[in-house]
Amino acid sequence: MKSNILKTTLYTIIVSLSFLQSSCQEKKANNQSSITNESIKSNYPEALTDAEWKAKLTPNQYYIMVQQGTEPPFNNAFYDNHKKGIYVSAATGKPLFSSEDKFDSGTGWPSFTKPITEDAVIWVRDESHGMVRDEVIEKATVLHLGHVFNDGPNPTGLRYCINSGALKFIENK
Repeated sequence: MKSNILKTTLYTIIVSLSFLQSSCQEKKANNQSSITNESIKSNYPEALTDAEWKAKLTPNQYYIMVQQGTEPPFNNAFYDNHKKGIYVSAATGKPLFSSEDKFDSGTGWPSFTKPITEDAVIWVRDESHGMVRDEVIEKATVLHLGHVFNDGPNPTGLRYCINSGALKFIENK
C-alpha cells in the first residue's frame, strides 16, 4: 500500500515538473521571438541598423563591432599603448575605459580592470565558437567590444579584453 502511494506521488511530481518545464520553455521562446529592431531601438536609442553602421564605421570597425569579429593579437592599435588618456567608442565617441585601468595582460589586446563608469558597458552571455564567455557590449548601442574574464589583477580581478578596432584613444594633454 505504501509502495503504491509513493509511486503515485512520485509520478505526480514528475508529471507536474514536465508541465512546468514545458511552460517555462514556451515563455522563454516567446520572449526571445519578441526581441525586434523596434525593441532594441526603444531600449538603446543610439542603436542603428546594420546598414547605418556599415555607412558610419570603417570596414574593420564594422567587422568587430557589428559582426562581432576579433582582431589579431599583437597586431592592433592599442595593445601596447602606454600613453595617459581615455578610450572612447569608435562608434559614438562615448568614454568606455581609462588608461589608469589598463594593464599588460600578455594577450595582445588592450586589457582593462574596469570600464570608466559602471553603465558604459554591459555583459551578455556569448556561446559562440564552442565556448561560454561574457561578451562586453557598449550599453548605448549594443555593439560588440570584446569579452571579460575573471583572471585580471586587483582591485577587480577582471580582465576586459577589448578590440582596438572598437576604440579610439584620446590622449591627455
